[in-house]
Amino acid sequence: MKSIEVPDPAVLRERLPHVFQRPASASLALPATLLLTIAIFVFGLVDLDFSPTRFIGGLRQLGWITLMMLPPNPGSSLPAYLQAMGETLSIAVLGTTIAAILALPMSLLAARNIVPSVIFRSPVRRLFDTIRGVDQLIWALVWINVVGLGPFAGVLAIAVSDFGALGKLFSEAIEGADRKQVEGVRASGGSVLHEIRFGLLPQVLPVIAGQVLYFIESNTRSATIIGIVGAGGIGLQLAEQIRVLEWQKVSFLILMILIAVAAIDWISSRLRFAIIGRRAVA
Repeated sequence: MKSIEVPDPAVLRERLPHVFQRPASASLALPATLLLTIAIFVFGLVDLDFSPTRFIGGLRQLGWITLMMLPPNPGSSLPAYLQAMGETLSIAVLGTTIAAILALPMSLLAARNIVPSVIFRSPVRRLFDTIRGVDQLIWALVWINVVGLGPFAGVLAIAVSDFGALGKLFSEAIEGADRKQVEGVRASGGSVLHEIRFGLLPQVLPVIAGQVLYFIESNTRSATIIGIVGAGGIGLQLAEQIRVLEWQKVSFLILMILIAVAAIDWISSRLRFAIIGRRAVA
Protein backbone atom coordinates (compact mmCIF):
# COMPACT_ATOMS: atom_id res chain seq x y z
CA MET A 1 0.00 0.00 0.00
CA LYS A 2 1.47 3.30 -1.14
CA SER A 3 1.82 6.12 1.35
CA ILE A 4 0.33 9.45 0.44
CA GLU A 5 2.90 12.18 0.10
CA VAL A 6 2.02 15.28 2.08
CA PRO A 7 2.98 18.41 0.12
CA ASP A 8 5.18 20.97 1.79
CA PRO A 9 3.04 23.93 3.04
CA ALA A 10 5.77 26.36 2.05
CA VAL A 11 5.70 25.08 -1.52
CA LEU A 12 1.93 25.32 -1.65
CA ARG A 13 2.01 28.83 -0.21
CA GLU A 14 4.50 29.89 -2.87
CA ARG A 15 2.55 28.20 -5.66
CA LEU A 16 -0.94 29.39 -4.59
CA PRO A 17 -0.51 32.74 -2.84
CA HIS A 18 -4.09 33.83 -3.56
CA VAL A 19 -5.40 30.92 -1.44
CA PHE A 20 -3.20 31.49 1.62
CA GLN A 21 -3.19 35.30 1.66
CA ARG A 22 -6.51 36.91 2.36
CA PRO A 23 -7.02 40.29 0.71
CA ALA A 24 -7.22 43.36 2.91
CA SER A 25 -10.88 43.88 1.97
CA ALA A 26 -11.80 40.44 3.35
CA SER A 27 -9.94 41.09 6.61
CA LEU A 28 -11.63 44.46 7.11
CA ALA A 29 -15.12 43.31 6.11
CA LEU A 30 -16.20 42.04 9.56
CA PRO A 31 -14.90 45.03 11.60
CA ALA A 32 -16.36 47.48 9.09
CA THR A 33 -19.76 45.73 9.25
CA LEU A 34 -19.74 45.81 13.06
CA LEU A 35 -18.81 49.50 13.13
CA LEU A 36 -21.50 50.34 10.59
CA THR A 37 -24.10 48.41 12.60
CA ILE A 38 -23.15 50.20 15.82
CA ALA A 39 -23.21 53.58 14.05
CA ILE A 40 -26.70 52.91 12.64
CA PHE A 41 -27.91 51.76 16.07
CA VAL A 42 -26.57 54.88 17.81
CA PHE A 43 -27.97 57.14 15.09
CA GLY A 44 -31.37 55.48 15.48
CA LEU A 45 -31.37 56.06 19.25
CA VAL A 46 -30.52 59.74 18.77
CA ASP A 47 -32.85 60.32 15.83
CA LEU A 48 -35.82 58.67 17.58
CA ASP A 49 -35.20 60.69 20.74
CA PHE A 50 -34.63 57.65 22.93
CA SER A 51 -34.39 58.70 26.56
CA PRO A 52 -33.75 56.38 29.53
CA THR A 53 -35.56 58.88 31.78
CA ARG A 54 -38.68 58.79 29.64
CA PHE A 55 -38.46 54.99 29.48
CA ILE A 56 -38.29 54.63 33.28
CA GLY A 57 -41.16 57.11 33.67
CA GLY A 58 -43.14 55.09 31.13
CA LEU A 59 -42.58 51.92 33.13
CA ARG A 60 -44.07 53.63 36.21
CA GLN A 61 -47.08 54.68 34.14
CA LEU A 62 -47.42 51.14 32.80
CA GLY A 63 -47.38 49.75 36.35
CA TRP A 64 -50.11 52.17 37.40
CA ILE A 65 -52.27 51.22 34.40
CA THR A 66 -51.76 47.53 35.17
CA LEU A 67 -53.01 48.06 38.73
CA MET A 68 -56.03 49.93 37.37
CA MET A 69 -56.86 46.94 35.15
CA LEU A 70 -57.38 44.62 38.10
CA PRO A 71 -59.73 42.91 38.45
CA PRO A 72 -61.07 42.48 34.86
CA ASN A 73 -64.70 43.55 34.82
CA PRO A 74 -66.99 43.87 31.77
CA GLY A 75 -69.66 45.73 33.71
CA SER A 76 -72.98 45.61 31.91
CA SER A 77 -71.34 45.33 28.47
CA LEU A 78 -70.73 41.56 28.42
CA PRO A 79 -73.40 40.80 25.74
CA ALA A 80 -71.98 43.52 23.47
CA TYR A 81 -68.45 42.19 23.97
CA LEU A 82 -69.48 38.61 23.16
CA GLN A 83 -71.20 39.83 20.01
CA ALA A 84 -68.09 41.81 19.06
CA MET A 85 -65.89 38.74 19.65
CA GLY A 86 -68.12 36.66 17.39
CA GLU A 87 -67.88 39.42 14.79
CA THR A 88 -64.08 39.32 14.97
CA LEU A 89 -64.02 35.54 14.49
CA SER A 90 -66.43 35.86 11.57
CA ILE A 91 -64.21 38.49 9.94
CA ALA A 92 -61.17 36.23 10.25
CA VAL A 93 -62.86 33.06 8.96
CA LEU A 94 -64.79 34.72 6.12
CA GLY A 95 -61.87 36.87 4.96
CA THR A 96 -59.44 33.93 4.94
CA THR A 97 -61.94 31.66 3.15
CA ILE A 98 -62.58 34.22 0.40
CA ALA A 99 -58.83 34.74 -0.02
CA ALA A 100 -58.19 30.98 -0.30
CA ILE A 101 -60.98 30.45 -2.85
CA LEU A 102 -59.63 33.26 -5.06
CA ALA A 103 -55.96 32.37 -4.58
CA LEU A 104 -56.16 28.67 -5.50
CA PRO A 105 -56.96 29.04 -9.23
CA MET A 106 -54.60 32.00 -9.55
CA SER A 107 -51.79 30.05 -7.89
CA LEU A 108 -52.05 27.43 -10.65
CA LEU A 109 -51.22 30.16 -13.16
CA ALA A 110 -48.22 31.21 -11.04
CA ALA A 111 -46.74 27.69 -10.72
CA ARG A 112 -43.78 26.84 -12.93
CA ASN A 113 -44.87 23.24 -13.53
CA ILE A 114 -48.34 24.37 -14.70
CA VAL A 115 -47.42 27.46 -16.75
CA PRO A 116 -43.82 27.06 -18.00
CA SER A 117 -43.83 30.35 -19.92
CA VAL A 118 -42.35 33.25 -17.94
CA ILE A 119 -44.37 35.72 -20.03
CA PHE A 120 -47.68 34.38 -18.67
CA ARG A 121 -46.48 33.33 -15.21
CA SER A 122 -44.55 36.44 -14.19
CA PRO A 123 -47.50 38.92 -14.19
CA VAL A 124 -49.43 36.68 -11.78
CA ARG A 125 -46.43 36.43 -9.45
CA ARG A 126 -45.90 40.20 -9.56
CA LEU A 127 -49.59 40.65 -8.72
CA PHE A 128 -49.15 38.50 -5.61
CA ASP A 129 -46.01 40.45 -4.65
CA THR A 130 -47.75 43.80 -5.10
CA ILE A 131 -50.75 42.86 -2.98
CA ARG A 132 -48.55 41.28 -0.31
CA GLY A 133 -46.40 44.38 -0.18
CA VAL A 134 -49.24 46.46 1.28
CA ASP A 135 -49.86 45.83 4.97
CA GLN A 136 -53.21 44.52 6.12
CA LEU A 137 -53.82 47.63 8.22
CA ILE A 138 -53.36 49.81 5.12
CA TRP A 139 -55.88 47.69 3.22
CA ALA A 140 -58.31 48.16 6.12
CA LEU A 141 -57.95 51.96 5.93
CA VAL A 142 -58.47 51.82 2.16
CA TRP A 143 -61.62 49.69 2.36
CA ILE A 144 -63.04 51.77 5.21
CA ASN A 145 -62.91 54.78 2.88
CA VAL A 146 -64.43 52.72 0.05
CA VAL A 147 -67.30 50.84 1.75
CA GLY A 148 -67.49 52.65 5.10
CA LEU A 149 -66.92 51.60 8.69
CA GLY A 150 -67.86 48.13 9.87
CA PRO A 151 -66.97 44.45 9.58
CA PHE A 152 -67.46 44.38 5.79
CA ALA A 153 -64.35 46.52 5.38
CA GLY A 154 -62.47 44.15 7.71
CA VAL A 155 -63.46 41.10 5.65
CA LEU A 156 -62.31 42.80 2.44
CA ALA A 157 -59.02 43.89 4.02
CA ILE A 158 -58.17 40.36 5.18
CA ALA A 159 -59.35 38.81 1.91
CA VAL A 160 -57.23 41.09 -0.28
CA SER A 161 -54.14 40.90 1.93
CA ASP A 162 -54.27 37.11 2.28
CA PHE A 163 -54.97 36.66 -1.43
CA GLY A 164 -51.42 37.75 -2.18
CA ALA A 165 -49.83 35.73 0.64
CA LEU A 166 -51.83 32.53 0.06
CA GLY A 167 -51.37 32.77 -3.71
CA LYS A 168 -47.59 32.74 -3.26
CA LEU A 169 -47.70 29.87 -0.73
CA PHE A 170 -50.10 27.80 -2.85
CA SER A 171 -47.97 28.23 -5.99
CA GLU A 172 -44.85 27.12 -4.11
CA ALA A 173 -46.69 24.05 -2.78
CA ILE A 174 -47.82 23.20 -6.32
CA GLU A 175 -44.29 23.57 -7.67
CA GLY A 176 -42.99 21.23 -4.98
CA ALA A 177 -45.43 18.43 -5.83
CA ASP A 178 -44.15 15.06 -7.02
CA ARG A 179 -44.30 14.79 -10.82
CA LYS A 180 -44.63 11.00 -10.85
CA GLN A 181 -48.36 11.07 -10.17
CA VAL A 182 -48.86 13.72 -12.86
CA GLU A 183 -46.85 11.67 -15.34
CA GLY A 184 -48.92 8.59 -14.45
CA VAL A 185 -52.17 10.40 -15.28
CA ARG A 186 -50.61 11.67 -18.53
CA ALA A 187 -49.43 8.15 -19.48
CA SER A 188 -52.95 6.82 -19.02
CA GLY A 189 -54.25 9.31 -21.58
CA GLY A 190 -55.46 12.08 -19.27
CA SER A 191 -55.71 15.69 -20.36
CA VAL A 192 -54.00 18.65 -18.68
CA LEU A 193 -57.08 19.22 -16.52
CA HIS A 194 -57.01 15.55 -15.50
CA GLU A 195 -53.34 15.90 -14.55
CA ILE A 196 -54.17 18.85 -12.30
CA ARG A 197 -57.31 17.30 -10.82
CA PHE A 198 -56.09 13.73 -10.19
CA GLY A 199 -52.30 14.01 -10.16
CA LEU A 200 -51.55 17.39 -8.59
CA LEU A 201 -54.36 18.58 -6.33
CA PRO A 202 -54.56 15.43 -4.16
CA GLN A 203 -50.92 16.03 -3.20
CA VAL A 204 -51.16 19.75 -2.40
CA LEU A 205 -54.65 20.05 -0.89
CA PRO A 206 -53.55 18.81 2.59
CA VAL A 207 -50.71 21.36 2.55
CA ILE A 208 -53.08 24.10 1.40
CA ALA A 209 -55.62 23.17 4.08
CA GLY A 210 -52.94 23.42 6.76
CA GLN A 211 -51.88 26.84 5.50
CA VAL A 212 -55.48 28.10 5.47
CA LEU A 213 -56.02 26.92 9.04
CA TYR A 214 -52.88 28.72 10.17
CA PHE A 215 -54.02 31.93 8.45
CA ILE A 216 -57.42 31.72 10.18
CA GLU A 217 -55.60 31.50 13.50
CA SER A 218 -53.32 34.43 12.61
CA ASN A 219 -56.18 36.53 11.25
CA THR A 220 -58.05 36.24 14.53
CA ARG A 221 -55.35 38.51 15.96
CA SER A 222 -55.22 40.64 12.80
CA ALA A 223 -58.99 41.20 12.88
CA THR A 224 -58.58 42.68 16.36
CA ILE A 225 -55.98 45.18 15.11
CA ILE A 226 -57.92 46.30 12.04
CA GLY A 227 -61.00 46.64 14.23
CA ILE A 228 -59.21 49.40 16.13
CA VAL A 229 -59.17 51.57 12.98
CA GLY A 230 -62.91 51.11 12.46
CA ALA A 231 -63.32 47.73 10.77
CA GLY A 232 -65.64 46.38 13.47
CA GLY A 233 -65.26 43.54 15.93
CA ILE A 234 -63.65 43.41 19.35
CA GLY A 235 -60.90 45.81 18.29
CA LEU A 236 -63.38 48.66 17.99
CA GLN A 237 -64.66 47.98 21.50
CA LEU A 238 -61.08 47.84 22.79
CA ALA A 239 -60.18 51.18 21.21
CA GLU A 240 -63.27 52.86 22.67
CA GLN A 241 -62.58 51.62 26.21
CA ILE A 242 -58.93 52.72 26.03
CA ARG A 243 -60.09 56.14 24.86
CA VAL A 244 -62.36 56.60 27.90
CA LEU A 245 -59.77 55.04 30.30
CA GLU A 246 -62.01 52.12 31.38
CA TRP A 247 -59.04 49.96 32.27
CA GLN A 248 -60.98 47.12 33.92
CA LYS A 249 -63.02 46.69 30.76
CA VAL A 250 -59.83 46.90 28.70
CA SER A 251 -58.28 44.05 30.67
CA PHE A 252 -61.45 41.97 30.26
CA LEU A 253 -61.39 42.52 26.49
CA ILE A 254 -57.71 41.56 26.34
CA LEU A 255 -58.49 38.41 28.33
CA MET A 256 -61.28 37.55 25.88
CA ILE A 257 -58.93 37.98 22.94
CA LEU A 258 -56.27 35.76 24.54
CA ILE A 259 -58.81 33.02 25.26
CA ALA A 260 -60.23 33.19 21.73
CA VAL A 261 -56.77 33.05 20.11
CA ALA A 262 -55.75 30.11 22.34
CA ALA A 263 -58.97 28.25 21.44
CA ILE A 264 -58.50 28.87 17.71
CA ASP A 265 -54.87 27.76 18.00
CA TRP A 266 -55.89 24.51 19.74
CA ILE A 267 -58.65 23.75 17.20
CA SER A 268 -56.47 24.53 14.15
CA SER A 269 -53.60 22.44 15.54
CA ARG A 270 -55.93 19.47 16.00
CA LEU A 271 -57.29 19.86 12.48
CA ARG A 272 -53.79 20.19 10.98
CA PHE A 273 -52.59 17.04 12.74
CA ALA A 274 -55.73 15.21 11.58
CA ILE A 275 -55.11 16.28 7.99
CA ILE A 276 -51.42 15.34 8.12
CA GLY A 277 -52.26 11.97 9.70
CA ARG A 278 -54.88 11.19 7.07
CA ARG A 279 -52.41 12.15 4.35
CA ALA A 280 -49.77 9.85 5.84
CA VAL A 281 -52.24 6.93 5.95
CA ALA A 282 -53.28 7.59 2.38
